[in-house]
Amino acid sequence: MTANIRLGYVIIYVNDVAATIEFYENAFGIKRRFVHESGQYAEMETGTTALAFVSEQMIGESHSFRKNRRGDLSPGAEIAFVVEDVEKQYSIAFEAGAEEVEKPIQKSWGQTVAYVRDNNGFFVELCTQIETVA
Repeated sequence: MTANIRLGYVIIYVNDVAATIEFYENAFGIKRRFVHESGQYAEMETGTTALAFVSEQMIGESHSFRKNRRGDLSPGAEIAFVVEDVEKQYSIAFEAGAEEVEKPIQKSWGQTVAYVRDNNGFFVELCTQIETVA
């Protein structure tokens, strides 16, 4: 039996939803799709799969997790944005306050990749589309 499953959301728990929305708009040029009137939940316009942010306070004690903070180790996950010009987007993100992790480099398989940490300390990869060989 095959399940009809699709990825609907990637949700990151953050301390300040409004500051995170503003950071992602400035650093990556992503527009907000939806912000709940409470300010505790927001979605960004990222195509079919939404990138969402939820206030840590909204989760409360019902979930146990390590909080995302600058200065702490990054979580074992990342967000990857496919962009046309990695170097340009990297510079924009850095100027908007992203923390440098790895400057743009070309990988042996031809993809250009860079890494930053967002305003919460979460990894963000900036990369070109992987060219597949038929």
